[in-house]
Amino acid sequence: MFTKLFNSSVIARVGRTSFRLMSSSLRKLDGKVAIVTASTEGIGLAIARRLGQDGAKVMVSSRKLTNVDKAVQELKAEKLTVAGTVCHVSKAEDRQKLIQATLSTFGGIDILVSNAAANPCFGPILDTTESAWDKIFETNVKAAFFLCKEVVPHMEARGGGSVVFVSSYAGYTPIESLGPYSVSKTALIGLTKALVPQLSQSNIRVNAIAPGVIKTKFSEAFWKNETLHDMLLQSIPMRRIGEPQECAGLVSFLASDDASYITGECVMVSGGIAGRL
Repeated sequence: MFTKLFNSSVIARVGRTSFRLMSSSLRKLDGKVAIVTASTEGIGLAIARRLGQDGAKVMVSSRKLTNVDKAVQELKAEKLTVAGTVCHVSKAEDRQKLIQATLSTFGGIDILVSNAAANPCFGPILDTTESAWDKIFETNVKAAFFLCKEVVPHMEARGGGSVVFVSSYAGYTPIESLGPYSVSKTALIGLTKALVPQLSQSNIRVNAIAPGVIKTKFSEAFWKNETLHDMLLQSIPMRRIGEPQECAGLVSFLASDDASYITGECVMVSGGIAGRL
């Protein structure tokens, strides 16, 4: 009797240990397929890398083939499962090619990270031309919505999914010299919340992140200028500029089952800069 109990106890402990070892070897995005737009540099590349490190198969995209090839080569050298294709998100045919390339290469879509953005103007908002407004909203808001709409059937076929929009702290506190861009990022926060009721019916969660000043090519006019840099640091409680990878972990979390009861949220990644609509 004692032997049987002892053996059962040992087997149970071994079983629990094996389960823990098995669980620790699994990454939180294993088996998932992700699309990340504008993912050949900066925040987009950091997100693609982190999703890949956490087990996802990632489709990288950008407007320029040379940039796509470079990013794919870099990520494959890190033993990540990635592929890439050219995509100008404002073009419907390019969005369809992106989706079809992902389906053909990886067999499905579970995660969409909409990171592409444009900002053709800099200066007082009343000086903004109609063409500049059109380009900003065409890329930053309209294309984000339609790409989301176009991937939904493929997420539904997988039983659900996760969408993450990359907004900006400027969506909460507009930057004076980037007025239309700031307004477009506010619209993305609204889009995130507007999509929740319908997407929830399909087991698709939708969230956003709002990066502050991050050390990327897009924002170098701010952090490379010594005077502006010092002024920026005074407005950031953590007193430093953020790094792209500091946005990537949050996106991976929001895309994973760790965030299974989180939808309709926009999370600031700003070093403590406050934001409120």
